[in-house]
Amino acid sequence: MTPLRPIACALLLAATPAAAAPALTLPDAATLAAEETVARATVAIPVAGFDGTRVPAIRAEGTVTRRAWQQPLKGRTTMQVMAPLRDALLAEGFQVIHACAAETCGGFDFRFATDTLPEPAMHVDLGDFRFLSARRLGAGGPEYVTLMVSRSSARAFVQMTTVGPPEHDAPDLVSSSKNNAAGGPLAADAPLTDRLALDGHAVLRDLDFATGSATLAEGDFPSLTALARYLDDNPDLSVMLVGHTDAVGALDNNIALSRRRAQAVRAYLVDRLGVPADRVSAEGAGYLAPLASNRTEDGRMQNRRVEVILTSVD
Repeated sequence: MTPLRPIACALLLAATPAAAAPALTLPDAATLAAEETVARATVAIPVAGFDGTRVPAIRAEGTVTRRAWQQPLKGRTTMQVMAPLRDALLAEGFQVIHACAAETCGGFDFRFATDTLPEPAMHVDLGDFRFLSARRLGAGGPEYVTLMVSRSSARAFVQMTTVGPPEHDAPDLVSSSKNNAAGGPLAADAPLTDRLALDGHAVLRDLDFATGSATLAEGDFPSLTALARYLDDNPDLSVMLVGHTDAVGALDNNIALSRRRAQAVRAYLVDRLGVPADRVSAEGAGYLAPLASNRTEDGRMQNRRVEVILTSVD
């Protein structure tokens, strides 16, 4: 795929001879969070927002490269993060297929229909994300790019997925910031309030669900007590609880089960801890966003979880 033109505070591509793969250099403050390339794969490219039933998409085949990076937000909006990336694509002859923001995309339903890398590499705030898909006819066939841009309170998250002809060589990626100790991901056992403040989301790790069950065990849950206190201390904030399952069973059943799990946690917060009902919503993602392999019991146990996501963006 022909490299994008250099742009400040976005993707900077170094000019190289035609025979060599271009070197993709991230902005100074950015950290590469994930990178993967599959020589022959198929990706669904959204061409419209959620229509109430599905997200219309075309299927692109070829070499698929997914990259996610994070960088300090520095007061920018997701639109300001996306704009230079879009401009660079247009300058290189790509035509936009579809572009949308969280609500116009279709929110939760659109997010979980897209080809998005899992947490913690790529975070998508369901109330504040922007998506773009683009296409160009190259010498070897059609080339596609999708961009997903979102944010936490402090960081911007960007995923770029490229799909080129099967013989396409993905560009080498070079991070100009090898160490991001000051702004790197928090440890898994960091306090819930710290994770919400920095990342905008957190796993409620002391909850446990058996396979097929949406019943929350009796007892006290420090994570929920901390969440209730956090919401009490921040009266302008609201959250969404997102339930997740392991991969045992059909997707539709798992989405329904994961939603019931999130609703059970919501009921605990509202009924037991006094959190106002209008500040907590509940949804389910089924097994679409695993944290670990579903091939082991330990992995399946990790995947049966509920996450909390800040839905306020102010």
